Amino acid sequence: MSSVPDVVVTGLGATTPLGGDVATTWAAALAGESGARTLENDWAETYGIPVTFAAQIKVAPDQVLARPELKRMDPSTQYAMIATREAWADAGSPEVDGERLGAVVSSGIGGIWTTLDGWDTLRERGARRMLPMTVPMLMPNSPVAYVSLELGAQAGAHALVSACASGAEAIGYGVDMIRSGRADVVVAGGTEATIHPMPMAAFAASRTLSLRNDDPQGASRPYDVQRDGFVLGEGAGVVVLESAEHAAARGARVYARLAGVGLSADAYHITSPDPEGRGQVAAMRRALAEAGVAHHDVVHVNAHATSTKVGDLTETRSIRSVLGSDTDHVALSATKSMTGHLLGGAGALETIFAVKAVHERLAPPTINVTEPDPELEVPLVRDTPQKLPDGDIAAINNSFGFGGHNVALVVTSA
Repeated sequence: MSSVPDVVVTGLGATTPLGGDVATTWAAALAGESGARTLENDWAETYGIPVTFAAQIKVAPDQVLARPELKRMDPSTQYAMIATREAWADAGSPEVDGERLGAVVSSGIGGIWTTLDGWDTLRERGARRMLPMTVPMLMPNSPVAYVSLELGAQAGAHALVSACASGAEAIGYGVDMIRSGRADVVVAGGTEATIHPMPMAAFAASRTLSLRNDDPQGASRPYDVQRDGFVLGEGAGVVVLESAEHAAARGARVYARLAGVGLSADAYHITSPDPEGRGQVAAMRRALAEAGVAHHDVVHVNAHATSTKVGDLTETRSIRSVLGSDTDHVALSATKSMTGHLLGGAGALETIFAVKAVHERLAPPTINVTEPDPELEVPLVRDTPQKLPDGDIAAINNSFGFGGHNVALVVTSA
């Protein structure tokens, strides 16, 4: 019986509120910059939306993509294409048979700009003015469809939807595609473009958004006693996954190993996490077991940490349950404090951060924590990066989503 192949990361790509690529995004994160800004529109006045800020992408798609692409793609697909092209080039544009190349790119909400613009067109101008490309633009598998077309990926093109865990679950599914023998190379990640008045009003109505209109850059405050909700973000993150054998055969540069995938469901509540964190604990333990990593070998966790009252501490209690009471050696980062919450793109971007942290031995900081919650018992990396140990190290990236979806990914040094 053939052994299960190791899966490595050979390419990284992103467009985010911190930068138009991985290098600028990572540099901004290490510098503790915030991507949140006051929105330059009249949404608050026109619709009565109580939140006036968000974390929009730093580089607009019209500075990167050709005009015909902009016209036939929803912004969520535009972001995915930008990130994919960077990741593919970063991996060295590997030569691979299309039947051995897969794509898994997810979105938590899909083409909502196209959906809502289409409804406005129908209501105001009638059916004859609807764009013929409306359905291919709004469907949630549109990003991965375009990625597969771009690269000729024929081993499978998948779009898993698990709310804010979508990007991480996509990467986990890409790992499984390689391990099962379906593909040698998989492009995987997540994307989201929901900074639109309707989603903003809806999230505000659910009381999950921060209301710090007077201080957008200080609004996302994971683990701070004054946290009051998340900052809506947008963007995409994409990685190139490869079997270690395939990467070695072509002499590819390897960032890290994607060693373990853990999935679970709370089956508890449509929006709130299980207060006992049982699903989160199960996901992390399964990922560690699959990776063959002992809990005391984990030196870094990129937390889901959205800056909500309940969610942040539920996760840290889960982390302690998995890693044990002695967590002094664990560097905990909450990077949504800088990027905002990219929803379906969050888990993918934060996996990139975990990969970079392991590769560069540097945990990114958490900003805006001026008064840490006294119930936080895991050492938090605050304001400046923290050096990680030499030798073989492991990190966990956590991603959780409405509906009770839990995904944990274990990244180890190559």
